[in-house]
Amino acid sequence: MSNDLIRKSASELAALIKSRALSPVELLDASLATIARVNPKLNAIVTLATDQARDAAREAEAAVMRGDAVGALHGLPIGVKDVTRTGGIRTTFGSPLFKDFVPNEDAEAVRRLKAAGAIVLAKTNTPEFACGANTVNLVFGATRNPWNSALSPAGSSGGSAVAVATGMVPLAQGTDFGCSIRIPAAFCGIVGIRPTPGLTPNYPMPLAWDPGQVHGPLARSAEDAALMLDAMIGFSRLSPISVAPPWASAQVEVARTHDAMGLRVAYAPDIAGIGVDAEIDNICRATAMRLRDAGATVDEIQFDVSDGRDPYQAWRGAWMVAQQFENVARLNEFGENLMGNVKRGLTVTTLDLAKAEQTRQIVFHRFRTLFERYDLLLTPAAPIRPFLVEQNFPTEINGRKFENYVDWIAPAFLVTLVSLPAGSVPAGMTSDGLPVGLQIVAPRFEEPRILSLAKIVQQMNPIGWPPEG
Repeated sequence: MSNDLIRKSASELAALIKSRALSPVELLDASLATIARVNPKLNAIVTLATDQARDAAREAEAAVMRGDAVGALHGLPIGVKDVTRTGGIRTTFGSPLFKDFVPNEDAEAVRRLKAAGAIVLAKTNTPEFACGANTVNLVFGATRNPWNSALSPAGSSGGSAVAVATGMVPLAQGTDFGCSIRIPAAFCGIVGIRPTPGLTPNYPMPLAWDPGQVHGPLARSAEDAALMLDAMIGFSRLSPISVAPPWASAQVEVARTHDAMGLRVAYAPDIAGIGVDAEIDNICRATAMRLRDAGATVDEIQFDVSDGRDPYQAWRGAWMVAQQFENVARLNEFGENLMGNVKRGLTVTTLDLAKAEQTRQIVFHRFRTLFERYDLLLTPAAPIRPFLVEQNFPTEINGRKFENYVDWIAPAFLVTLVSLPAGSVPAGMTSDGLPVGLQIVAPRFEEPRILSLAKIVQQMNPIGWPPEG
């Protein structure tokens, strides 16, 4: 019975709970049983809040039985990335400096999810302070990919992606600055979306005006991602860049989407000028072209924004120093990745940042011009397939060495650079049985359109469950 439950969508589970056909306590037990079976091998979940979650599940059940009005996520157990504060539940940031830290308040994103009825069951693994595209740290070790446990799920929301892909939880929260929702979603065969900065309030992140790191959902379907996104978004006085969405409900818009009729879609295989694995390109291109069968107009184009790579590096360097400003005196206590990033950030000059901003606006207007001709841009979410879990980061593509350790995520971080929303959806499988993610990029505040197309893509390319699920 527990396996039947964990394979239902979040939307189905929420409907069953509201109709009294399923108890939140029963669902919690199913999640705990799956965690006990799967997590020891994959290490996606690093802290369980079993007692708090059970109390919340019992209260959720009582509320339904009383006939109370309940939220869209009522009774659903969720995972929260271990860089996101959860009041009364250990939040380590994946760092030895905070291995026993317990916040006294929830992050605003978590508070909103709980207000919608979600139950925080688990904290999910992350590299130290989300710094790295492989989910490994000195506190908890490495998280493994459910499609092949010898491989990485990427990062930095790798724990959340694995927990969702295997049914440990139906939904999980992640954060994304470079690729941290989109590439884990791609490597694990699920849906993830990086929303427009400001839609999901960042409080209490150190940089209140930062448009880089955002909260977003990871889910097994576009419909479930829309359900969770609706619960997270909206204006907040806690965030100086907070905005309300120009649409009422992503879930409603996705639910009424049945085809891609009238959409103008562009497919660009390599927007970053770093190359792309031939099989990944072939899978993503074929999926894009099949959207013509759903009514879309699809063109393959050359679209180059590689000149944004250096500006992103400068911005990211300064961002790393600012994020860790209070901890800079303890720099030598950081892990290798975080230490190296902060040290590189300390070398960024005012002239570097000024030059970066000049190029950044040029890149933004190149995207803006593209979106005057097309509604959506499609590109491979990751240019390579999942790599060995022991490898800190990939070093080459098609025999060509990367210039630095973040270059391989450039197709994702170039979208971050210009504050656009983007999602990843499974486009198919490689010949050796690994999922391939298709990145869907849109103009600002077009999240419903991203998820609506992701729904069509998933219907055309069902990939099933991973072996470890």
